[in-house]
Amino acid sequence: IAGKKQYLWRAVDRDGFVLDVLVQSRRDAKAAKRLLCKLLKKQGRTPRVLVTDKLKSYAAAKKDLKLGSEHRQSRYLNNACEVSHQPTRRRERHMKRFKSARHAQRFLSTHSPIHNHFQLRRHLISATEYRDTRARAFTIWREVTGLALTA
Repeated sequence: IAGKKQYLWRAVDRDGFVLDVLVQSRRDAKAAKRLLCKLLKKQGRTPRVLVTDKLKSYAAAKKDLKLGSEHRQSRYLNNACEVSHQPTRRRERHMKRFKSARHAQRFLSTHSPIHNHFQLRRHLISATEYRDTRARAFTIWREVTGLALTA
């Protein structure tokens, strides 16, 4: 971003929903701790299991925060997080990249909850259930944004 290397930290639950996003210039223990603190404050409870890649910063941050969670560091268990990044990358390409880290943080922190709202696990539900859920999602979206139905 703007000629500087930035790292995208993201917390994803087991269903693939993005819980939190943080754009940082470093991948050290301080940055990992910042993400975990932000996530714990937002969620209000400690996760049962913490799955990460093999970066040592996560273990240091977990130890610093004294979390009692089980910490699994695996190359393959982390796939939910990697896959959840694809819609963001697609949107980023449409926007012709981000101009600043602040712009990226603002966009990603709003894009993720909206994407979670409309992201339906289509392969897990029937077509009728999918249509009903999709209609409900749009109804909620219209209520929240104050958009009137035009027909």
